[in-house]
Amino acid sequence: MAIPVSTQLNRSLVPAMQASASEANQYLTFLLSGEMYAVGILSVMEIIEYGNLTEIPMVPAFIRGVINLRGAVVPVVDLAARFGHARSEVGKRSCIVIVELRQDGRRHDFGILVDAVSEVLEIPAGDIEPPPSMGAGVRADFIAGMGKLAGRFVILLDIQRVLSTDQLTVLAGIGDSAMAGT
Repeated sequence: MAIPVSTQLNRSLVPAMQASASEANQYLTFLLSGEMYAVGILSVMEIIEYGNLTEIPMVPAFIRGVINLRGAVVPVVDLAARFGHARSEVGKRSCIVIVELRQDGRRHDFGILVDAVSEVLEIPAGDIEPPPSMGAGVRADFIAGMGKLAGRFVILLDIQRVLSTDQLTVLAGIGDSAMAGT
């Protein structure tokens, strides 16, 4: 199933506690630096076009800035830079995937800049291998597993670790600072 840009995924209709087993095995796939990655669909809120980004001075290089998403300040992370690669070159298919994370009972929304969104795939648990100890071009603790698809692998990200507790604190502070300035 292809996902067009500017698509909102309505998670309010399916509370996380009642999510079906098939939803737990669904992943949004996307390209980043020529490699296929995926995040669990239950974390994805919507996909928007890249644009109207406000840069914030003196933040880590992987933080591209913030966007205004229906009145909320949402930090945007350049995943390529977060993984230690060069910053992403923004192209026609670049977009921001809005993900929701929970920490200490609070909801935090973040944007992740990707080169292109591909599709939503269902990957059975039996087709998911443990993360490799090396060789994926991404820190092993960022990888939830390796999904097998038609003879190739898709890197399944643990988005909670990619945007770790320390990162949540930094990014939440950016959102709070930006709101205070408006």
